[in-house]
Amino acid sequence: MRHAAALFTLLICLSIWGGQSTAQSTRIGPVQTPILTIDSDRLFAESAFGKRVVEEFEARGATLAAENRRIEEALSAEEKALTETRETLPPADFRLLADEFDEKVQATRRTQDAKTRDLNVALEGRRVVFLNAAAPILETLMRESGAAVILERRSIFLSATAIDITRTAIARLDSVLGDGIAAPEQP
Repeated sequence: MRHAAALFTLLICLSIWGGQSTAQSTRIGPVQTPILTIDSDRLFAESAFGKRVVEEFEARGATLAAENRRIEEALSAEEKALTETRETLPPADFRLLADEFDEKVQATRRTQDAKTRDLNVALEGRRVVFLNAAAPILETLMRESGAAVILERRSIFLSATAIDITRTAIARLDSVLGDGIAAPEQP
């Protein structure tokens, strides 16, 4: 039902847009329409700002993955050494050591999982910084197009490609923000 309502609204807008004069519809520049669409994931991923952030976080993720591998190797070696001592210790002593090792493994897992979550939260924070920096540029594109709204492309069942401003927005963002180094960012 929601898709049908969105499709109906879109068809009305397209019929209004389609009724514009030929001179207006062939003009160079942003299409004149009350509704625009954008793919925000593509906007971030293909912009210079987004590419820099993704590259930075991929490097941080690779460092964390390497750390996880080192920890896993050390814990495996420790587990092997513990297993080898099993025959030389009384069962109660071995159980105590095994329980301590298990707690160490669980604590390490919690710590490393928290680092992964923190990394993901920080990446999402950078996306928010990006979208906040992009807002004035998108508002300008909206005004230039005579639009009243920019909708997320994934939320629309069907639309004319002419109303998608993702490529134009990326070009504008790159010219204004560049890779975002000068933009204020939060960790």
